[in-house]
Amino acid sequence: MDFFYILLVLLVLTRAFGELAERLSQPSLVGELIAGVGLGSIVATFPDDFAAIAVIADNTVFASITDLGMFFLMLFAGIEMQPKKMAERSAASVVIAIGGMVLPLGLGLLLGVAFLPDTPLRAAQCLFLGTALAITAVPATVRILADLGKLDTPFGETIVSAAVFDDVFSLVLLASLTGMIEAGGLPDLATLAILSGQVVLFFVITILTGVYIFPWGGRLMTRLKVHEIEMSAMLVGAFAFAVLAELLHLHFIVGAFVAGLFFGRNTIDEASYDRLEKSISAITFGFLAPIFFASIGMEIDFSSVLDAPLFVTLLIVCAFVGKIAGSGIAARAFGFSRVEATCIGVGMSPRGAVELVIAGIALDAGLFATGGGVVPHIFSAVVVMSVVTTVVSPIILSRIFRMQPG
Repeated sequence: MDFFYILLVLLVLTRAFGELAERLSQPSLVGELIAGVGLGSIVATFPDDFAAIAVIADNTVFASITDLGMFFLMLFAGIEMQPKKMAERSAASVVIAIGGMVLPLGLGLLLGVAFLPDTPLRAAQCLFLGTALAITAVPATVRILADLGKLDTPFGETIVSAAVFDDVFSLVLLASLTGMIEAGGLPDLATLAILSGQVVLFFVITILTGVYIFPWGGRLMTRLKVHEIEMSAMLVGAFAFAVLAELLHLHFIVGAFVAGLFFGRNTIDEASYDRLEKSISAITFGFLAPIFFASIGMEIDFSSVLDAPLFVTLLIVCAFVGKIAGSGIAARAFGFSRVEATCIGVGMSPRGAVELVIAGIALDAGLFATGGGVVPHIFSAVVVMSVVTTVVSPIILSRIFRMQPG
């Protein structure tokens, strides 16, 4: 019963705050995150009065629900996008992703050098900061663009494509970070070569499957009588791609996105496609996404802001400057206007999902157990940065979009 109580509280709060955000001309995502932040603060203050919610981090079923939130957000993004358009923007997206990773990574390393004490783990801690700043939270970006009605625009297609490439590139950083934690130094070239091969293998298998197997499956479904077979087939494909991604040491959200990408109007008939799209949207934005974003908000610990205010402030500034400048300059090089390039940079700024995964890995490995100063606050500071960038980015984007024609 505690689990259903948790879902009840979170769904009521996120829907209420989401409605309030919409009435204030902001995406509902902002309200959902604020609801999570507020609930997390109340529970931390009165843990005995909210015992079930206070131990939510240890609830494996709830963790699965939040994973499904990420999964369906990426699946919906893939369904909304067209592979042809993504391919047309692939060159720009790759360069934008690289620009949006290199500058934040460098800023994170410099921030670590400036603030972290000289310990055996200092190099790994600096790389952790750089990695946390370099990655874009694809599910958060997708939700922001969907809320603003920009997911299928040139802005949205470029931003999401770049964010997906960003996610793939981040695997190299994650491999390096993990190697440094486990071995006390950078992983060798052989390890990085294996990782690169796994990435290539994943896309070769999924592209071939999407191009040849998915259309065949769509033709087969027209002969089947099972109710809602299209939804089942969609989920089978998406789960299969997610499993393949994890087997090859990629994040499962990449598999969900690619599966949605190839499940287009040429796979099944148009009426079934429209019905499926509405069903995925309802499941995602009516249930799973609000729970997921509230869970991110609940992770925040404001003590880091009070104990290391300068470090947290600079971390947030570097998060925005790194993405807006790095991705924005690359976007300008591909012919986007200054306003469009700014939109792309801001759209690449949200963090949240992958950062929390990496932060959890680092925390469990004891990365923050050695060193004084700001070291004990690194984990909470990254969570604060993730929440702030995810809350502020849609506010900035919505204001920019409202000033633009169309």
